[in-house]
Amino acid sequence: MKKHETISATGELALIRRLTRALPLRGGVLVGPGDDCAVVKGAASGRYDYLLTSDASVEGAHFTPQTAGMLVGRKALGRALSDIAAMGGEPLWVLVDLTAPATVSIKRIERIYAGLRKMARQFKVSIVGGDVSSGSDLQLHVFAAGRAAKKRAILRSGAKAGEALFVTGALGGSFAGKHLAFQPRLREGRWLAAGKWATAMIDISDGLLRDLGHIMRASGIGVLLKLEAIPISPAARRRLAGRRRALGRALTDGEDYELLFTVPEKKKDAFRRAWRRKFRLACVQIGRTTRRAGLLEGLDAAGKRIQLQENGFEHFVGQRAPENPGQTTRSGKRGLRG
Repeated sequence: MKKHETISATGELALIRRLTRALPLRGGVLVGPGDDCAVVKGAASGRYDYLLTSDASVEGAHFTPQTAGMLVGRKALGRALSDIAAMGGEPLWVLVDLTAPATVSIKRIERIYAGLRKMARQFKVSIVGGDVSSGSDLQLHVFAAGRAAKKRAILRSGAKAGEALFVTGALGGSFAGKHLAFQPRLREGRWLAAGKWATAMIDISDGLLRDLGHIMRASGIGVLLKLEAIPISPAARRRLAGRRRALGRALTDGEDYELLFTVPEKKKDAFRRAWRRKFRLACVQIGRTTRRAGLLEGLDAAGKRIQLQENGFEHFVGQRAPENPGQTTRSGKRGLRG
């Protein structure tokens, strides 16, 4: 390690690997760092394993000073609930830590907590405590606990070569406000787990390509994406001239919070029929997994294969969505969202 190496030079993913390399884990930990949630054993005679996750929402990164307080609170809790959805779990309890400058108005804090309460009621979650402290930035840190049927949590590591890759909803609308108004796909995630449909799953928080990379590394597989099948948000289509620019957003925009998952090839037709009977939410196949571990490719409208670079939002390294989906950019700063 270089003496004066910075977090910016190292990057988020490499930093996480360093920090989690030798963490102590006591007995009962089934899944430690590296997935959407940690998974720990419940009682030996019980029906559930427990899911643990945390998420920070920071002014200047996840919302702006102008963002309505209700939306700030809603998003702060929704981010943690989306992690539990990605494991096929049910959320139960939440702790919320608030850090705020002394100059923030009480009214704004009350509106933030009104947003937290509304989201908690919607998903039958208990907010059981937390902490308040002063600081230079307005921040909410949400710690959530949930449960999944014993040995049934859906991990990132379960995909195999030759499986179908599906995504819910539409992508690329985060910049147009979806990041403040998304619905955690908890009902859908639990259904996928209960039916044993999904072999691996993640929620799209850092962008389709980057989150695909997490599944690829954890499962040791490659992916071939059918670019024409990527469901693009109507907002991205309206605001960005040309499909190529809108597709760039759909591939790399963080905070869409849709579910990305794999289904065995032999189950995919039955899965499609069962999904349509159960949900109105769109769910489309966007590609398949391959044996070429670590290789991320796209298939364009002409049937030509394009090697894609894993790109999306990464903390500490500013990135913006490329206009050309085969091109990665590292220049530019992530625009604040409000």
